Amino acid sequence: MDLGLKGKKAIVCAASKGLGRACALSLAREGVELVITARTASELEKTAAEISKETGVKVTPVAGDISTEAGRAAALAACPAPDILVNNAGGPPPGDFRDWEREDWIKAIDANMLAPIFLIKAVVDGMCERKFGRIVNITSASVKSPIPVLGMSNGARAGLTGFVAGLARQVARHNVLINNLLPGPFLTDRLRSGAAHEAGKRNVPVDEVIAERAKATPTGRVGDPAEFGDACAFLCSAKIGFIVGHNLLLDGGAFNSSIA
Repeated sequence: MDLGLKGKKAIVCAASKGLGRACALSLAREGVELVITARTASELEKTAAEISKETGVKVTPVAGDISTEAGRAAALAACPAPDILVNNAGGPPPGDFRDWEREDWIKAIDANMLAPIFLIKAVVDGMCERKFGRIVNITSASVKSPIPVLGMSNGARAGLTGFVAGLARQVARHNVLINNLLPGPFLTDRLRSGAAHEAGKRNVPVDEVIAERAKATPTGRVGDPAEFGDACAFLCSAKIGFIVGHNLLLDGGAFNSSIA
């Protein structure tokens, strides 16, 4: 299926690895010109070269912290009028809320709520004027089913979800569609680091913890980031003009509900 995206331009955040990289690669395979961001320049440049080599599209790496004003400004300078924006940022660390101070919360809110909102603010009016825009926010399955040890992520991402729910319905008439992707367990560095943290507490192998996560899903496995990337490309498609303000959960069926 041709998604109708060839020649479009996209900013994909936190795209040097993991789910962000998968989204960037899937978009590039559809002919989308990319600006990709991440904090580590060497990893980002390697990813840009790999995606460009495979797909033949132009991929511009812009190193920086997207949770800061300077990081966002650098990405927007490289692509001031994107057709597609994929918001993404690493989540805050796990823990007990009793141990978190105000500064910890502000950092989480800056990265996982305010940074996406400010990027949306920077691009959405231009999208409306051009009568095409696709914004995908990578949040978390915890938006639907909170994870107790990820309290800061639960709170910040839920705040973004509430904001998007209102805005998506204001701009849809201009063919600007905003939706969210909610990942469950995907085989990324984030999952491995979380598994390592738990394995250390329980004194068991990391692979055992990952296997338990896999077994807990109806699919009996953890997700492949490529599956997530293709879902993102679908939500960016020119063919999905009636999908507005949705929270698409990709968790292998782990969230048990009659209405997903």
